[in-house]
Amino acid sequence: MTLNLEDYFRTVYEDKLLVKMPPREDDQLTTATRLLQQRREVAEVEQTLATRKEDFQMRLERLQQRREELGQKEEMLKEALLKFDKFLKENDSKQSRAVRKARAERNMARQKDREIKQLSQEIAALQAWRERLEGKVKENAIYWAYLVSATDKSEKFQEIRELIGRFDTMLSTREQLLQRESEGQGRLEEEKQRLRRFVKERSDLILQHNNQLATLQTQLDQARALALKWESKWNHIQATAAKKTLLLGQIKVVILNLFQMVNKHTQQDSDVSIEDPEGQLDRIQLFTQDLSDILSELNLPA
Repeated sequence: MTLNLEDYFRTVYEDKLLVKMPPREDDQLTTATRLLQQRREVAEVEQTLATRKEDFQMRLERLQQRREELGQKEEMLKEALLKFDKFLKENDSKQSRAVRKARAERNMARQKDREIKQLSQEIAALQAWRERLEGKVKENAIYWAYLVSATDKSEKFQEIRELIGRFDTMLSTREQLLQRESEGQGRLEEEKQRLRRFVKERSDLILQHNNQLATLQTQLDQARALALKWESKWNHIQATAAKKTLLLGQIKVVILNLFQMVNKHTQQDSDVSIEDPEGQLDRIQLFTQDLSDILSELNLPA
C-alpha cells in the first residue's frame, strides 16, 4: 500500500498544531511580528513533520510485521481447523471463541486500514496549511526586507528582534498608560459622583433648615402678635383698674362722710373702723332704716 507521508502527517496533526499555536488578532500584530511568527510556524511544522514521518514509518513497519504474524496465525488456524475439525464440532463453544477471535483480528486489521487512511488525510491537510503559511511568508517578505534595511541604517538596533522588541515594549507601555488613564478617569468620575451627592445632601439639609427657620419665624411672628394683643389687654386692664380704684376711693370717701354724718346725728360712738367701708355701710343702712320707720310713724314722706 503506497502512501504520501507528507499528506498523511499534514492531515493528522494540523488540528493539534493549530491548538499549540496561540491565535492572535492580525490587527494587534505588526507585519514584521507576523512574518517572524509565520516563519517559526513553518519551522515548527517542518520539524513536526520530520518527527511524525519517522514515527509513522516505524508504525508501518510494526503494522506490516503484525500483518505477517496475523497471516501466519491465520495459516496456523486453518491447519488447526483442518486437523481438529471433528474436535471443534464436538466443542461448539471453543469453535465460537476461535471464530470470534479471528473476526476480531480481521476487524482490527480493517481498523488499522481506516486509521492509515485518516492519517493520510490529516497529512494532506497539514501540507495544505504549510503551503498557505509559505504563501503568507512570501507576501510579507517585502516587510521583512524593510525591517532589514531599517536595522542596517539604525545605530541603536543591531538586530530585527531588538527593533520588534522595542516596538512591543512601546505597545505595552501605551496599554499601561491607557489603563492608568482609564483608572484615573474612573476615580475622577467616582469623586464627581461623591461631590454631587455631598452637594445634594447639603442642599437638602440647607433647604430643611430654611424650612425650619421659616416655620420658627412664623411662630415668632405669631408669638409677637399674641404678645402685643395681651400687652394691649393688660394696658386696658391697668387703665380700667386705675379708674375703678379712683371710683372706689371716691365711694369710700362718700361712705365715710355719710358714716360720720350718721354718727354726728346720732351722737353715738361707733366701734366700726374707719377702714371698714362695709361696716360703715351697714351702720348707714341701719340708720336709714330707723329713719324710715320714724317717718312712717309720723306719716311723713321719707
